[in-house]
Parts: sequence; structure tokens; C-alpha cells
Amino acid sequence: MTRFEASACGGLRIELAGASVMLRGSGALWLEVERTLVVADLHFEKGSSYAARFGQMLPPYDTRETLDRLDREISALAPARLIFLGDSFHDGQGEDRLPADDADRLRNLARGRELVWAVGNHDEDGPRALPGEVIDEASILGLVLRHEPQGGLQPGEVAGHLHPAARVSSGRGSVRRRCFVTDGSRLILPAFGAYTGGLNVLDRAFSGLFGGPVLAAALGKQKIHAIGPRSLRPD
Repeated sequence: MTRFEASACGGLRIELAGASVMLRGSGALWLEVERTLVVADLHFEKGSSYAARFGQMLPPYDTRETLDRLDREISALAPARLIFLGDSFHDGQGEDRLPADDADRLRNLARGRELVWAVGNHDEDGPRALPGEVIDEASILGLVLRHEPQGGLQPGEVAGHLHPAARVSSGRGSVRRRCFVTDGSRLILPAFGAYTGGLNVLDRAFSGLFGGPVLAAALGKQKIHAIGPRSLRPD
């Protein structure tokens, strides 16, 4: 079972493939030694994408809400490096639909720090006009950071893409929350975006990715809740 330690900030510190990392209650990953903040699957402009493609009028504030949450993490941690771990935009035209003030906020993120955009399946070309470095993957602290998990066991891999969520049940009902999922060797981050859903960690999409019992670190209102495999339930 993955070793973890609760933090005063409400997060969980775990050892991941030999590296000490912090799982934040926001869904962000904090690599303190490298002063690096990692978030996955922001899906900026998902609301405007649904309006343009399907005529489905979602409230057009998802990018703003996601940036607000990201700003709170940056204010708390003052990272020297910020990594977006793929699917930062919901589609290839998302950058063009950004409201001017949100585009300015993204530009400001690169001031005084390194901004890195790992590409994903929704934004495989990366941003065109915004600052920052566009990459396929990064290596930090012996970990490999990429958008989509590779097949089979991949020790040290940190990925997003699958939007993991955990469901637990009790006599009072069931609760479903976004979560990190790890076996201590590999880590999959929850989606950080305001309009992103979640895939149950018991779904077959997660089959074969972990070599041992998994820990689901579910995002609660005040802290992360560590959930062992015996407590997980299907949807």
C-alpha cells in the first residue's frame, strides 16, 4: 500500500517512485524540491466549445473559475515552475475564444516563473500566441510527466487524461469525488478544470496501469481523503 502522510494544509504527502510529492486538495501536484506546481486537464473554454459545436449554453465562466482556483494555489505556494499536463484547452480553437482578460491572466502566469504546456489529445499543437514552452513530456526528480498514461507498468510516470474519480458508500449513502490514484509507483492526477467530469477508478480504462493496491486520494471540501481499494465502489 502507498505510504502517505497527512499535511496541515489538508493535502497528502506520498512517496512516488522514490520522490516525495504533495497531493493538494485542489487537485494539483506540488513538487516542493523543484518548486514546481503541476495541474492536468484544465479544459479551458469547454463552455464556449459546447455552445459553438452543440448549441448547448453552459455558463461561460469555466475558464475564469479554473484560473481563480489556480491563482489561489500560486498565491499559496509561489512556484518557480508551472506545468499544465495536457488538455489545457478543450479544443484546438479554444485559445482563439479566450476572453481578453482571461488571456491576460494566462500571460501573467509566465511572469517571474517558467510556464510549460505539455500537449494532450485535445490540444495536441499547444498554444500559439501565449507564452511558455510546449513539450511532449518532462523529467523531474526521476519522474516522467506526460498527458496520457502509457500502457503497462510505468514506474515514475505522472499523467492525467483519465480524470479519475472515486465512489465510496456507507449506510448513509454514497459520495463521488475527483481523486488522485496511485500505487506508489505511478500517479494519475484528477482533472483540474471547472467543467471536467470524472471516470470511476474501477473502470476498465485503469486496468493494467497499477502493479499493486491503489490509493485513491479523494478531494474533499477541507482536505484530501485517503481511500483504500476495499472501500472503492463502482458507479
